[in-house]
Amino acid sequence: MTAPRRVAILGGGHIADTAHLPALARLPARAAVVAVCSRDLPKARQLADQHGVPHAFADPAELYRTCPVDAVVIATPNYLHHPLAMQALAQGCHVFCEKPPALIGAQAREMAEEAARRGLTLAYNFQLRQYPEFQHLLKCQAEGLLGDIYHIEARFQRRRGIPGWGSFTDKAAQGGGALLDLGVHVLDLALVLLAYARPEQVLANTFDHLGRAGGRGLLRSWDPARFSVEDAGTAYLAFPGNRSVSLTAAFALNQAEDKRLELRAHGTRGGATLFPLALHTEVAGELADIQFPFLPPADRQLANTVAFLDACDSRPSTICTAAEGAQLQDVMDRLYAAAGQSG
Repeated sequence: MTAPRRVAILGGGHIADTAHLPALARLPARAAVVAVCSRDLPKARQLADQHGVPHAFADPAELYRTCPVDAVVIATPNYLHHPLAMQALAQGCHVFCEKPPALIGAQAREMAEEAARRGLTLAYNFQLRQYPEFQHLLKCQAEGLLGDIYHIEARFQRRRGIPGWGSFTDKAAQGGGALLDLGVHVLDLALVLLAYARPEQVLANTFDHLGRAGGRGLLRSWDPARFSVEDAGTAYLAFPGNRSVSLTAAFALNQAEDKRLELRAHGTRGGATLFPLALHTEVAGELADIQFPFLPPADRQLANTVAFLDACDSRPSTICTAAEGAQLQDVMDRLYAAAGQSG
């Protein structure tokens, strides 16, 4: 029986505490978390003790010198993704990185090239892929129920959901705001449905009206004087073969819903909406909507962690690969450039 992979968590924040560590703890035959590393050593020690992890470090270099690991999970602010991934790959570690891949496309491409050169897995934590509804939509697409998909509407919008913790509103640390934090999730789903085609043209706008104005928030409070990212962004992407994607991402919009997470795919034989999944088609000469009320629930973080470990073991996997992540980051660069921003 193969021993479980020794895993280190880089980052001591909310996503490590509530997502990665609980998921890995449910997979003891495949992974054993042996260390938590954070620049704040007391924070790393507290998190390690809380989850029964034996070692805590403040410096990744010390971790690699004293605690051999096979894989790392990078759960840090975005500006650290590239340097920490490159360091881990140089140590011969597989890398499971939070999204977005990096600050800019050039960094994501360098990460992908280094992983390929070393024969290591680099993958990204786009958990929405693991929703049973999306996986079943892919099966419907493969069976031809949608025909050729020619337009997708992708939305991830909050009413007043500007994060009031961490560095989400700091462009230097994060590289961007709602587009880079929320938009990448639904854009990844759209690109999967389009076989990760590259857009020929992009148009985009970004906005910061509500973030800079301040006011009532639903996800703690934020400092409008230090708000340096977009609170919302819209984009239109044109692909080869007369296909397109419209994208809206928002930390804060004056809308009715607290949150709107939605994908609408329009095809030549049928359409589909997420979330929840429904097909809109024609059956026996009549228009019909098909629901899927019996899809099983799933822990999407657990499923994505399994997908990462499968990729490390060269098994079939639904994970976002290094190449896909680099391409997605390049698209985000183009969106910010089209909106008159640097990524």
